[in-house]
Amino acid sequence: MSKAKTGWSETNPSYEENYLMEIPVNTPSPIGEGWVYPALFNTADTWLLVSETALGKTYCGTRLKYNTKAHALQVTFPQTEEVFPNGALNPESKLPWFTPWRIITIGDLKTITESTLGTDLAEKAIDIDTSFIETGLSSWSWVLLKDNFTTFETSMKFIDYASDMRWPFCLIDADWDTKIGFEKMKKLVDYAASKNVKINVWYNSSGSWNSTPYHPKGKLLTHEDRASEFKKLNDIGVSGVKIDFFGGDGQSMIAYYHDILKDAATHKLMVNFHGATLPRGWQRTYPHLVTVEAIKGEEFITFVQENADLQPSHCAMLPFSRNAFDPMDFTPMVLDSIPNITRKTTPAFELALPTLFLSGIQHIAEIPEAMEKQPQFVRDYLKAIPANWDDSKFIAGYPGKFVIMARKKGDSWFITGINGENTVKKISIDLSFITKEKGFIITDNDNNGFSQTTLEPSAIMTINMKEHGGFVMKF
Repeated sequence: MSKAKTGWSETNPSYEENYLMEIPVNTPSPIGEGWVYPALFNTADTWLLVSETALGKTYCGTRLKYNTKAHALQVTFPQTEEVFPNGALNPESKLPWFTPWRIITIGDLKTITESTLGTDLAEKAIDIDTSFIETGLSSWSWVLLKDNFTTFETSMKFIDYASDMRWPFCLIDADWDTKIGFEKMKKLVDYAASKNVKINVWYNSSGSWNSTPYHPKGKLLTHEDRASEFKKLNDIGVSGVKIDFFGGDGQSMIAYYHDILKDAATHKLMVNFHGATLPRGWQRTYPHLVTVEAIKGEEFITFVQENADLQPSHCAMLPFSRNAFDPMDFTPMVLDSIPNITRKTTPAFELALPTLFLSGIQHIAEIPEAMEKQPQFVRDYLKAIPANWDDSKFIAGYPGKFVIMARKKGDSWFITGINGENTVKKISIDLSFITKEKGFIITDNDNNGFSQTTLEPSAIMTINMKEHGGFVMKF
């Protein structure tokens, strides 16, 4: 857990610190504010995943902090600064009062990764017409091109890119309200619709709790504000909002999340929270909450080399912890290059991420010029990736070292794996559940590119993963 009111423009905390691995329970938190959920523990052959779910608007988000007198981790409340202006920090309610669940999943790593406890105990879905909710991949210019490319012309290019890749979405990021404007945004939405693409737009959630300059800002602070702004988006045909820079886990800030989600449901807008808390099962309660960041994701890899150096082990840890229950907008996959950064992962490692990570919308970091460099079989694979799965199976792995998962959509299985370590891995995996006669595997070749091979399923298959490499299979 980060220190509130620190970081760029006082935007902490937003669950964007690196995870520490293989440390004793009594290790002091390096920042001094404890540890976020989900927290993964191991003793002998048993694993325990501790988290929280069903967090209502009358309670605060909690975290874990070591109590030196009790010699144990304890649940603790937020820092004083983590509030909506003049709002409550600690829980406040009238009876009857339902507190969130604190949950512990206990078992082996298969139990941890396949558990649905975090959604089983979440509040049931609100009464909502779900016909406007859609999942899939999205183009997005900001993560690699940054602020200067939030323009009408670049947005047109990324709409074409999404259409060419058969992705249903294009996200237009910060400052669109002045750099493009509502009138031209309507033209973009109409053009996108003609290409079978939907437009989502960025908002700054914040009022006075940080000094972020990006806008639209201060437009969502009250019910009346949201009703006015969301109607404007309805009028021009926008399909969803990405809302950034929240102020922490105090009870009043948690209530703000709920109020936004309820008003977005009324206006049939999908929601993506960034600079945000762990959603704690909200995706069940509010089906239009398609994803939430709450992770040190791809944008941080583009900022400094240190984050790129940690990426392989960081990504290999996430299916066992942060992404075990709740959707995670990591914004994955750079197949070519990151400006001013040396990427430590192979192309096949990156190609694996959109099916390894779970997110209702996968915002793809790669730009169209780099996608055009890729083999046709890679582009074809990326044109048919679901973001909403019928089943998932843990195949093999160890947190931070490697992970292989299988996910099913309809009658197709996607098997995907990454190597978080700088050593070659040769792994035998059980694919006896595959009934398709043939499939294919895409993996790394010897020239920092891709190779594709036809596969006939067998009960036991041997996989070779390069250092920081990966693979994808489809049957």
